[in-house]
Amino acid sequence: MITGLGAAFFYLFAFVAVASAFMVIAARNPVHSVLYLILTFFNAAALFLLTGAEFLSMILLVVYIGAVAVLFLFVVMMLDVDFASMKRGALEYAPIGAIVGVVLGAELVLVLAASAFDLGRPATTSLPMPDPAVRHNTAALGDILYTDYVFFFQIAGIVLLVAMIGAIVLTLRPQRPHVKRQNMAAQVARKPADAIEVVDVDTGKGI
Repeated sequence: MITGLGAAFFYLFAFVAVASAFMVIAARNPVHSVLYLILTFFNAAALFLLTGAEFLSMILLVVYIGAVAVLFLFVVMMLDVDFASMKRGALEYAPIGAIVGVVLGAELVLVLAASAFDLGRPATTSLPMPDPAVRHNTAALGDILYTDYVFFFQIAGIVLLVAMIGAIVLTLRPQRPHVKRQNMAAQVARKPADAIEVVDVDTGKGI
């Protein structure tokens, strides 16, 4: 259990993470939403670091902030989606969202109540990871990930592959008149005579 200065930093990072996560869905500008998402990832990485999972913290920084969040930013800029028209129909799904919010809120209340009043807590609990002196958490994570949860790990990879293909398909929309696109066949078939023009300029005269 984290106490003292570590607990103060935990609550600080947790508060900023929750606030920035709320701003991800509350911000009207999609670019601002991605930037708030990056801030959420930073604070989540700090929380991992406080709990001793430094490998997960670094993976979160390198993979999610260095690659996924930047990819989100590029996709948002490339798609040029009319978010105003999309948000007009958001009120139709407000009742469903409210029901899901109430269910999640009730679950959080039950978890906090069980933690505060020792309801349903097992008599003995095991450590979530082995002793670092015997096996560090990176090796322990690899043991569990590639043995007990290897099927789910492969499914996650397939989901990410499908999402990547979907993003590429969304960008390949019909050509618009004001958008310039590459013609790869024409570029490959170019010859030096088509690309270079030698002009004989007289001395003291312009072209």
